[in-house]
Amino acid sequence: MAYFYSEPSRTFSEYLLVPNLSTKECMPGNVDLKTPVVKFKAGEKPSLQLNIPVASAIMQSVSDNNMAIALARCGGISFVYGSQTIGNQAEMVRKVKKYKAGFVISDSNLSPDNTLRDVVEIKERTGHSTIAITEDGTPTGKLVGIVTSRDYRLSRASMDQKIHEFMTPFSQLIYGQEGITLKEANDMIWEHKLNCLPIIDSEQKLVYLVFRKDYDSHKENPNELLDQNKRLVVGAGINTRDYKERVPALVDAGVDVVCIDSSDGYSEWQSDTIRWIKETYNGEVKVGAGNVVDREGFRYLVNAGADFIKVGIGGGSICITREQKGIGRGQASSVIEVSAARDEYFKETGIYVPICSDGGIVHDYHIVLALAMGADFVMLGRYFARFDESPTRKIKVGGNFVKEYWGEGSNRARNWQRYDMGGDSKLGFEEGVDSYVPYAGKLKDNLDTTIHKVKSTMCNCGALSVSDLQQKARLTLVSATSIKEGGAHDVILKDKELSSS
Repeated sequence: MAYFYSEPSRTFSEYLLVPNLSTKECMPGNVDLKTPVVKFKAGEKPSLQLNIPVASAIMQSVSDNNMAIALARCGGISFVYGSQTIGNQAEMVRKVKKYKAGFVISDSNLSPDNTLRDVVEIKERTGHSTIAITEDGTPTGKLVGIVTSRDYRLSRASMDQKIHEFMTPFSQLIYGQEGITLKEANDMIWEHKLNCLPIIDSEQKLVYLVFRKDYDSHKENPNELLDQNKRLVVGAGINTRDYKERVPALVDAGVDVVCIDSSDGYSEWQSDTIRWIKETYNGEVKVGAGNVVDREGFRYLVNAGADFIKVGIGGGSICITREQKGIGRGQASSVIEVSAARDEYFKETGIYVPICSDGGIVHDYHIVLALAMGADFVMLGRYFARFDESPTRKIKVGGNFVKEYWGEGSNRARNWQRYDMGGDSKLGFEEGVDSYVPYAGKLKDNLDTTIHKVKSTMCNCGALSVSDLQQKARLTLVSATSIKEGGAHDVILKDKELSSS
C-alpha cells in the first residue's frame, strides 16, 4: 500500500520567526555568516566554507564566469552551468580562477572588418560602450584599436562603415604592459584622464582592460571568497552522463567543488557518479549531490560519498515539475526533514554534511527561515537572474526593464541530462518555463541589502551565527489571515511616483 504523509507539504511562507531576547551584542555588525560547504568531522574545520550563505543556481540564465566573479567577491559561490560543452564550461571556470581584482577580461570584442552595425548590436545586447578591436575579434587577439561612443555618431555615420575607418587606432592608445600592478594602472588612468586602460603582452595581444568606473570596487573586499592561493572560489555543475570527461576538464581548470545537477537526485546514476569521482581522485575532489526532499534520499547520497546535499524539487519560480509530473514537496517540509536526517547522521558518525536549500525563496526573510530550519546555505536562481552580472539580455517590456530568465527544463535550455531517467538522449517534455524577471541593477548593491536584512533578522532571534540560529530559532505556523495581516493593510497606499515628485 502507498505511504501517506500525515502532515501537509509546507512552504516557507507558511512560517514566521518568533523573536528571542536580543542582547546588546546582537547587532548586524557582530553577526558572522560563515558556513560550511563540504562535509567535515566533529572538531575539525571544513576545507571549504562560504563567507555568506548564498550560492547562485546551476542555470544557463544565471551562473557564468561573470556571475561567479561578482558573487565570490561578495563572499558567496556560483556553480557554473553544465548544460554547455565541456570546453566552454572549463574555460569559464578558468576565467574565474585567473581573475585579478580590477583587471577585466574583455568580453566585447570585434575585428577591424566588422561594421558600425556590429558595434551598435553589442552595445544594445551588453550595455558595454567600450569595445576592444583585435585582429581576429577575440578577447586575446592582437590589439589594433578601441571603439567607444566618442568614435562615431549614429546620426551621421553609415551602419555599414567598417570599424577600421573610425576606431581609435593602437598608435594613439595609452596602454599598460602585462605585469603592471592595479595601483600603477589606476595611476595611469587618472594621469591621462582615461576611461579605460588596455593591458597587453609583449606581442601586443590583449590581456585585460582596467576601467575608471571600477576604481572604487577595487578596494579590498573583506568578504571575498578565496582559495589558499588567493584565487576566487568557484563551483561547477555536472551531470550523470559525461562526468568521466567533464570532471577531469573542470579539475584541470581549477574548480573548487562540483555539484551534480538533477531535478531528482535519489537515483543509482548519482551514486555511480559520486563513487567514480571519489575513487578516481582519492576523495580530494568535492562533490555535492541532489536534489532530494526526504531522509531516505539524504542517506542514500551521503552513503555514496556526497560532500553536501542539495534539497528541493519543484519549488523554483520557473520550475513546473510538480505540474508536469506531480513530483516534489513543499520546500520547508523538505528542509526540515533532511536537516533532521543530517543531525541524526552526525550523531551516528561524527561527520557533518552541509545542506543547501535550493528553490522556494521568494522573500529575503525566507533565507533566514531556511537557515533556521537547518540549511547551511541557500541556492538562488531568480534572485541572481535580475542583475547586471547574469548572462542574459536586459530588454524593455511594457516600459520597464527586465532580464530574461529560463529554466533548465525549458525548451530553450533543453538540458535533458538534468531530467535524465535513462533511455533516449533528449528532453521528452518541459519541466521549466521561459520568462522575464524585473531588472534590479548591480549584484553587490542588492546583495548587500539582502545580507543586512538576514543579519538583522538573526539579531531579532538572538543569534550571531548560522549554527547559533539553528539552535535558538523559534518558528510558528501562520494562518492565511495572519499572512494578510503581515503586509500593508486597511490603508490607501500612496502612488510612489506621486509621493516622490
